[in-house]
Amino acid sequence: MNKAKKNMQKITPFLWFDGQAEDAVKFYTSIFEDSKIGRILRYGEEVAKVSESGRPVGSVLTIEFEVEGQRFVALNGGPQFQFNESVSFVVNCETQKEVDYYWEKLSAGGGEESACGWLKDKFGVSWQVTPIVLINMLHDKDAEKAERVMHAMLQMKKIDMAKLKAAYDGK
Repeated sequence: MNKAKKNMQKITPFLWFDGQAEDAVKFYTSIFEDSKIGRILRYGEEVAKVSESGRPVGSVLTIEFEVEGQRFVALNGGPQFQFNESVSFVVNCETQKEVDYYWEKLSAGGGEESACGWLKDKFGVSWQVTPIVLINMLHDKDAEKAERVMHAMLQMKKIDMAKLKAAYDGK
């Protein structure tokens, strides 16, 4: 038991799905290179009897996974709760190629593009695909530069680093 406690992450995001937990985990681990699927707990007879989800015995109850060193648990809990934008995951990107990759992959298969680098994936989970340079520009000590970058970003769905740089430089 002590070994499990030592390996346990102090805070773990727990994602509630309505029967798509395994599909979601496979989707996320296919997008992020440094990822893996962990332990799977299945519905037993007792849990299936008392659960409001209607999941059959033997189906996935929870599935642990890791993305870029962050551990998560996905739960097939039923339709009672849905994802919304009040919680999102930020993907910090170094290059435009990275921004394009994560934007395309995370919005694939029915995802929804939003504004300012935000999107929802096909499971309803919100993501912010953000170039690190954007954050640095927005925190620039020169308020005019930061304001120009903010204005440019507010015009975008997927973030375009070249347009941000042009705004930053006053072009």
